[in-house]
Amino acid sequence: MQNSRFWIKNFSLSQQLIVLIISFISFFAIFFLIFINNTVNRYTEEQMFNQLREVQDSLSYYHELNIEPTDLSSQGNAYVDTFFFELDDEEISIIGDEKNIKQSDIFEDVYHNIRALKSIGEGPVGMYYKNVSIDYNYPDKTYTYYSIRFLNGDDDIIMVSLLNNQYMNNFKSTFVSIVMDITIFVVGLFFVIIMLWVGNIIRPLNQIRNYIEKVKLGKDAKLNVHRRDEIGEVASALVSMRDELARQEKTKEEMIHNISHDLKTPIATIKSYGESIKDGIYPYDTLEKSVDVIIDNANRLEKKVHSLLFMNRVEYILSQDNEDVMCDMKDVVSTVVLNSKVIRPEIEIETNLKTSLFRGTEEAWRVCVENILENALRYAKTQIVITLDDDQLCIYNDGPQIDEERLKTLFKPYEKGEGGQFGLGLSIVSKVVQASHYQIVAENVETDGVIFKIMK
Repeated sequence: MQNSRFWIKNFSLSQQLIVLIISFISFFAIFFLIFINNTVNRYTEEQMFNQLREVQDSLSYYHELNIEPTDLSSQGNAYVDTFFFELDDEEISIIGDEKNIKQSDIFEDVYHNIRALKSIGEGPVGMYYKNVSIDYNYPDKTYTYYSIRFLNGDDDIIMVSLLNNQYMNNFKSTFVSIVMDITIFVVGLFFVIIMLWVGNIIRPLNQIRNYIEKVKLGKDAKLNVHRRDEIGEVASALVSMRDELARQEKTKEEMIHNISHDLKTPIATIKSYGESIKDGIYPYDTLEKSVDVIIDNANRLEKKVHSLLFMNRVEYILSQDNEDVMCDMKDVVSTVVLNSKVIRPEIEIETNLKTSLFRGTEEAWRVCVENILENALRYAKTQIVITLDDDQLCIYNDGPQIDEERLKTLFKPYEKGEGGQFGLGLSIVSKVVQASHYQIVAENVETDGVIFKIMK
């Protein structure tokens, strides 16, 4: 089964459609030969007996008008031959001159069934289905269905009507022809509808494929797929993805340019101050002050390099199989707060922590909390409040609120806000949270400030 599915997947949609149609036609042919054929036979048999019943009802009516049986034989249907028999004790004899029927194999079969019906009191009517053949007036006349009826008011007179196979064959041929015509029409209509539907799918898929090929080669491309179904959603998503990648690429280029400039400045300062001190010149009045400038620029340079390496570090941490690893978030937050207080000692950091286990490694969550707290310390005015409950961590700072448009892109990479550094910190936070199957949101507080929430 798996091999057959793999084989089908190698085909195009058009080829899959052809396979589907061939399979459908094959299935229908088998279905028609087995089920429909049996149904046609049952329906034909029912109609043949109805035809015999109608003829015998008519002849019975004439018999009640005291018309002799010898005169009734000519009143039947062109495809129905009727014979009359007389039952006298144990003997059965045919009424009229139709003596040739006694020479056929049907005579004894009819006689046997007449006696059987008479003995069990079956009533006036008995229907039989039997392949028989007689030579009566017309050579090679064949019958398949016949009916026996005891005439009303006279149980000794029996009417036997035989239906000529010519009528049955004509009826069956006409009926099968109608069924086949309807079937061919339905299958043809189904085929046309499927072809139109598949064509309606293939056309936009080809547009999407050409669009992707052009984008891959860096060419200018437009995708116009005006649909509201899943294909339209995929097309819209591709266009949005391309726009987003182009925006990120532009932001990344600007960031690299800014990083290059930011790295160049401290390196140039360190180099020039070092050369001056070597020559015995102190650019900043004294040796101590000049060395402080070198140390300050070295610290700036270290922070920038640390931020760049941070992303690769997080990617490595998240790539490890840590599905079943749990860590105590209370310990993580306490450690990060203790290490971060020295950044801005004037900011009050208030904590309300309960023991709570979070899915993920301690190192990944420490990186996450460090980035959020560092962001909060950058913008806070006087206070930061950290609350930890079951499966939820909230970090609030009383800094300025974030613009609503900015909130939508806050966790995207290379999105640097006012006062930000590289635009990677909150992107790292988002990656850690999502990898651990949590979610993070940032909201403006009505009074003042911003709150970050990590929750399931």
